[in-house]
This record gives sequence, structure tokens and C-alpha cells, in this order.
Amino acid sequence: MRLGISLASSTSLAPRAAGSHLVARARAADQAELDSLSLGDSHNQSGIGYLQNTPALGRVLAEWDDRPAGCLFLIPLWNPLLIAEQVATLAAMHEGRFILQTGLGGAPAQFAAMGAQRQERAATLEEGIRVVRALLDGETVSSDRFAMRDAALGLLPPEPVDWWMGTGNAVGARRAARMGAALYVGPNGYGDELAQLAGMYRHAAERSRSEARIMVRRDVIVLQDGERARELADRAVAGGYRGFVRDHIVAGNPQQVVEQLADLEGLGVDEVVARTMGIATDVDLETIACLGEVRSWL
Repeated sequence: MRLGISLASSTSLAPRAAGSHLVARARAADQAELDSLSLGDSHNQSGIGYLQNTPALGRVLAEWDDRPAGCLFLIPLWNPLLIAEQVATLAAMHEGRFILQTGLGGAPAQFAAMGAQRQERAATLEEGIRVVRALLDGETVSSDRFAMRDAALGLLPPEPVDWWMGTGNAVGARRAARMGAALYVGPNGYGDELAQLAGMYRHAAERSRSEARIMVRRDVIVLQDGERARELADRAVAGGYRGFVRDHIVAGNPQQVVEQLADLEGLGVDEVVARTMGIATDVDLETIACLGEVRSWL
């Protein structure tokens, strides 16, 4: 089972400190030899600092080698030509495989601010994936949904991109399989529900004759002092961290975290994508260093 990292983009730090901390986390992830690196996608985060994905990834790729890297694009919020152009440019700047993560998105404020129709997001996602794929394959594309005529790219990715589709329900899992994407399950996917979702996805992938690949994200605190890590996790949940319950956070020393991830290996998960929690810059950086130990034992 591989172990990658999703660099959290939300921040309470001052702007330059936020940028520096993002670069420091990418550098630490490279030194820890984690298997992949990715960033998220969010908009209209009033009152919350957020480092946008494409410029941020362009910078941190300088700290990364040829292991897979990429970012999330919530396709219903974007013009698909712009996505394809951004992906092709980033892929050209990267020595390895580019990961294109996507999903429906959900926050009404984001859709309203971006001028997107939330009630049509499923159809928009599927048409957007068709358009982006065709553009990245070098085709000239038109789309009535996007009022697009004869769009094409001059710069293409040097190799095919790797599609991951984020979802936590059966409809989304079947869609991911049908569209030949990896299933990317969020940090609240646990236990029997996760096992059932994985089973549905594998069955749908077999019917679609597509390769089944499962990625699961976990928010983590990994410190050499496992008791402190667990205390910090308890405190974060008590303070309302992302609306999570305690079981949604993996916390402890490296060996304890390996034990907590064992159930995912038993489910046949291909990659765990860890995300540090932004409790403190030193906690984030120690967590990433300790993830290198975790990776060596998975």
C-alpha cells in the first residue's frame, strides 16, 4: 500500500508565512519519500486563507521529483478548456505522472460565486470529464453544455494523466468505475460503509472492464510522542475540526499509525493520502517526517 500526501491549502497564517509553510511541507514530503503529492480545490472562502491549486503546485513541483503529483479540479465550477490548459502546463513542468483529481463539489456558496449551476453538477461533471479528456488527447472539441466551439490545445501533457474521482456514495463509485477513474474516498469513509463502497466500485469496474484502484484520504497527526499526537487530535475534534469525529483522525507514533491503517490494506486500498491538520507548523513538519517511517513499514 502506497502513502502519499495532500498538502492542505487552508491556512490561518499570514500570506508569506502560508506560502513558506506550503513549500516547507512539500520539501519535507520529498525528503520522506512519500509516493504522491497533491493539492485541493476550493473557492470563495471568505475569512479563511486559501492557497489556490495551480500556482501553488507550480511552485512546489520544484521541491518534488518524478513521483506522481497533481491537484483537484472540481469540474462543475470550471471552464473545461481552462482546466485542460492548466493541467497540460503543469504536466509539462513535472518529470512524472500528473494526477487529475475531480469530483462534484457541494458548497452552495462556491457554486454561486463561480456562476455555476449546482443542481446540474452531475451532468456537468460527466460532460466536463469528456471535454477535458478529449482536449488532453489532442482533439478539437465542441460542447453545447459549455457553449464551447472548436476548442483545442497546442501544448499537450507528455503522457496520459491519471484520473482520480472523489466520492463517498454508490452513485459516485459507479460513475468512477464507468469513467475509468480511480475511486478517491474522503477522510470520513470508514468501516463497513467503506468496505461496501469499495466492493461496489470493484464490481462496477469489472463490468466496465476498467482497472479498479482505490485511494483513501486520512487526516493525520504522527509524532514520535504518540500520546501527544493523540492529545492534539482529541483537542482538535473538541474544537470542531472540520466537523470530524475522533475516529476520522489517525493519530499516534509511527508504529501506532501503521496499526491504524492496517484495515485499509485489508480492504485492498492502493494508496493512503495523508493530510496534516495545520495545528502548528512544527507539528505538520514532524508529522510528515514520521510519515516517511510509516511508509517504510506499510
